[in-house]
Amino acid sequence: MFEIIDIRQKPDMLQAAVQYFWKQWGTESSYHFYRDCMERSMDTNSDVPRFYVMLEGDRIIGGYALLRSDLNSRQDLFPWFACLHVEPEYRGRNLGGQLQKHAMDEVKLKGYDKLYLCTDLQDYYEKNNWTYIGKGYSLNDEEMRIYELQI
Repeated sequence: MFEIIDIRQKPDMLQAAVQYFWKQWGTESSYHFYRDCMERSMDTNSDVPRFYVMLEGDRIIGGYALLRSDLNSRQDLFPWFACLHVEPEYRGRNLGGQLQKHAMDEVKLKGYDKLYLCTDLQDYYEKNNWTYIGKGYSLNDEEMRIYELQI
């Protein structure tokens, strides 16, 4: 049985969650960025950022984040779905789809009617009703695909 939680629900898991997200998405020089962002998400009254993990027992097997910005040029768009990851041995079970559905439900509860993401993937998010709306650029000028999901 899998459970998806906001890390705010289990503060004792914060350090494990920081390690998990940083390991999947970070670089050698970005650990403090991930740690600080996730720690701040624990005590803000704002509805984002939020970090969610999928658990099997106490093991993190997947996760995602809802963010104000996904460090790209499209600062006019908000909120962002980011950091989706499912452990390789758990793939093929639609857990990524379950995490996306969870994000949709969370965003709807927060009062938003759209969700955005940026990625270099093609043909994955389209399967879950995301619509390509154009391109944006990362901090290092890398071109990214921007998607929108109507909630």
